[in-house]
Amino acid sequence: MKLPTNASFHVQDTRDITKAAGPVKGVWYHAYVILDIFSRYIVGHTVERAESAARAEELIRETIARNGIVPQTVHADRDTSMTSKKVSQLLIDLGVTRSHSRPKTSNDNPYSEAQFKTTKYMSDYPERFDSLAHARDWFDAFIAYYNHEHRHSSIGWHTPASVHFGTAEEVRDQRAVTLAEAYARHPERFGRRPRPPRIPQQAWINDPAKRREPAPQIS
Repeated sequence: MKLPTNASFHVQDTRDITKAAGPVKGVWYHAYVILDIFSRYIVGHTVERAESAARAEELIRETIARNGIVPQTVHADRDTSMTSKKVSQLLIDLGVTRSHSRPKTSNDNPYSEAQFKTTKYMSDYPERFDSLAHARDWFDAFIAYYNHEHRHSSIGWHTPASVHFGTAEEVRDQRAVTLAEAYARHPERFGRRPRPPRIPQQAWINDPAKRREPAPQIS
């Protein structure tokens, strides 16, 4: 599945849930995250005590209402909340294409997996959260940082917000001017004329040019 640029950035989303350890063994909190594939911008999230089809449906509704855009496709793992009748019917009613990862195939949802890895590799990520309120506060702060400050290597070292809201090309132009001035002053410091990295023009889940196995299922 390909996501083009120069359309709505909020064309294809990926949704997943990760567990966060609670205050004692056996207690887990569930972080639901909806991510825009092209920009890597987190468009919706919540942290709950349990995985719930009703809460998953509510989060999708809330995210669409807040952003004012219905995505063309939502890709997700095969967790019970995402494959539930409530969520499936909502997406059907909205005209949203559903895409699901193949069983036990984590790289069918690489954007969510990479984002969760970034989350849990943060230096202040707690070994255990003291409470649901603690987990919600931490994820709120992290997602604000991730969207607006974290510079992502796969989108030309821009922030997800800059790509999502269309300011990344202007930032890239400013970087190009700065690099050109630095090169003009000290060309001996560079092996070649420096240029800022380009922003990818499309994003894929399982690029067919690289895929050797069947694609994720779409409905």
